[in-house]
Formats: sequence, C-alpha cells, structure tokens
Amino acid sequence: MTDTWRRRDIAHLWHPYTEITEFEQSAFPVIERASGSRLYSTSGEALLDGISSWWCVNLGHGHPELVKAIHEQAGRLQHTLLGGISHPPAIELAEQLTRLAPPGLHHVMFASDGASAVEAALKIALQYWHNQGESGRTRFISLQGGYHGDTLGTIGVGYVDSFHRPFRSALTPALFAAAPLCTRCIQSAGSPCDCFDSMAALVRANHAECAAVIVEPLCQAAAGIRIYSEDYLRRLRALCDEYRLPLIVDEIAVGFGRTGSLFASQRAGIAPDIMTVGKGLTGGMLPMSATLVSGPIYDSFRARGEQKRTFFHGHTFCGNPLACAAALAALPLYEEVLASAAFPQRVAELEQGMKKITSVLECASLRTLGMIAAIEIADEAGGAGRARRIGQRAQELGLLIRPLGNIIYLWPPLNVSSADLEMMLALLDRATRETE
Repeated sequence: MTDTWRRRDIAHLWHPYTEITEFEQSAFPVIERASGSRLYSTSGEALLDGISSWWCVNLGHGHPELVKAIHEQAGRLQHTLLGGISHPPAIELAEQLTRLAPPGLHHVMFASDGASAVEAALKIALQYWHNQGESGRTRFISLQGGYHGDTLGTIGVGYVDSFHRPFRSALTPALFAAAPLCTRCIQSAGSPCDCFDSMAALVRANHAECAAVIVEPLCQAAAGIRIYSEDYLRRLRALCDEYRLPLIVDEIAVGFGRTGSLFASQRAGIAPDIMTVGKGLTGGMLPMSATLVSGPIYDSFRARGEQKRTFFHGHTFCGNPLACAAALAALPLYEEVLASAAFPQRVAELEQGMKKITSVLECASLRTLGMIAAIEIADEAGGAGRARRIGQRAQELGLLIRPLGNIIYLWPPLNVSSADLEMMLALLDRATRETE
C-alpha cells in the first residue's frame, strides 16, 4: 500500500522545501494518522515527532480538547467573511490574544499563515506612516539571516540566498543589521553588547526613510536556531523609541510557550508596536495567524473628515470560525502547560540530554532556550554532511528531525511526556554515535 501511495504522490504532489529528484528516489514515509508525539505511517511504523511538525504542533497531535472544539464549532458555523460583519469566535479570540499579549497590543487582524501575518505587518507599518503624511518611509531594517516567510514582501525583510535567489530582482531589500548570536559571542559576561552596534548604526543613519524594524525575538529559527540575549531586545526597544520607529516582532515560530514564556518578547520585558503570531496559535491543528497592533497604530487608520484610511488588505479565510475555535481551546492549554511543574522539568531534561549528545561530537556546540535545543557541528567536523547523515539515521530509527545545514535540533511538543522525550534523546544519541 505504501508503495502505491508513493507512486501517486510522485505523479502529482509538489512538496515544499524538497529537492524533487532526490525525494522521488527516497523511501519517504506516508503519514496516515498521529497521536501525541507520534506520527504513524501507512506501513505501520511510528515516528517520534522531534520538530513538532515544523514547529507548530506544540500541544501534540490529536489533542482531545482541540478536536472537541473543532467538532463542536463545525456544527454551528464553518465560515463567514469578516469584511463588514463579525462572529463570536473571532471576537472572543481577539479579546483573548490582546489579554495575553505584551501590553498595548489592543487590536488583531487574522490571516491564514505566518507569511501573510508578516505581510500585513509590513503593509500596516507602511500605511501608518502614509497616514501621518510621511509616505517616504518605505524601507525596513531587519537582521541578517532572519526568516519571515516566502511572499515577495516578506522575502525582502528575510532574504535567504539559498532559498530566494531566483526572486532577488523582484525584491525591495531591507537594510540588514549583523545578526546577534550570543552563544558564539567572544565578549565576557557583562561586557557591552557589541553585536548591537550594527543595528544602532543602521537605525541612526536611516531612520528617516524607514517604516519599521522587524526581528524574530531571541531566536532566529530558520537561520539555524540562532539564540541571542534578552538585553539585545531591550536595547532595540529603547532605540526604536528614541527614533520613533515601530518595532515589529515576529513570534510566529517562538510564540506560545516555546521559549519558556508565552511570548518571547515577555522574557525581555518589552512590548512591540506590532506582533505576528501563527504556527502554534491553533495548536497546529488548523492554519491560522494573526497580526496584533498597538492602539495608536490602529487609530491612525480611522477616517479623518472626508479622507478615508481603510486598510485594503485581507484574506478569504481570515478569522475562520473553525480555526478560531481551535485557538480558543489551545490558549488555556498553553497557560496550563507553562504553569505546570512538569514544564521546567522537561526543559531541564532536554538540555541535559542534548549536552550528552554534544559531547559525542567533535567541534560541536549546544544552544538552548526553553523547549528549543540545537547542536551546531562545526564545518571542520563535516558540519552539514554529518548533520544530514544523523537526520537520515534518526528517521530510520524512528525519530523525525530535519537538520538545518550543520545544525541538528529538537523542538518537541511542549507537553511531551518524560518517557517520549527520553526516547527522542536516546534515538538522537544513537543516530549520532552510528554516523561519522
């Protein structure tokens, strides 16, 4: 049966981020069901999901509360537009998100995926300045290696050459500050944060033509799980305040408990002007994202006399009732997980287990943040090749990971059991020892 599914797949399905020829020649799994931390293939094999299915199934697969919420909502209202009308699940979810978000983010625009939420954030920042009579503010400042999605607008602020080279001629590139990576920092503890100098210089020199600064807070995920300090975010918030620049934080990957707080911004004690969320918003059950904005930004879109300032942007399925119901069920579950005694234990178990694996590898270093743990294998130790072989062997053993270049990492569900986490670590350890 699995071979039949593979043939049908190869005949018609186009997979994202997947080299076609290599994929067609592989014995790729075909997943037919999932539960908790496990994916089950049509051939009867179980795979532990070590990356929460691209960083979104933060509460595990098939969580009964989420399934129940979707089922109940499906019997009442499946979809209606949000243009000029409303519905209770969208209203309630907007209320809950603004309650949980950093202070000052009072209004929510929904979308269907992370790139769409960031695209909205960029356009909101541009029109915000246009509404102020400053239409010349058309540039953005972001971090080198940052990733914010794959629409043309989001590529402009998160250009990754290996991903986006074919589209370069169509882009409006951001101004890119040097990316901080505190786990590699040569400064001693307590030294000035020299990595911030690049950002500070860019803002000071270009603020008059810029609409906003956009960053992934504390962890640049797709860049290789680059983790940086809370102090960097605090200094960036102060710098944006000094030059009246809106600060956009892209919490799509790191939001909803991944860093140990509900939102990464909260670890640094800062409040952005615009925040994007997605991936885990519905517990990974349905596609949904959101862009949260401050009151002053929202109010700038109100009509002034005869002058209309409507934000002409939206998506057919923004605020879909089924997705809203899933998100409304997920939010209290996140709060419960973060408040539980088990969560810090899982964080410690993940870090300790990954330390053991790091010790097996030559020229490797570990970085962790909440329920994120990444091992970087240096180029001189065969970096990307070794990571790829470890990933392949791990999958053969029953653990799904997806290395990023020379980075192997675990990003398990936040509520993973101690037994399942122990097994993930054991399989990754074995895969590491069995590859060279």
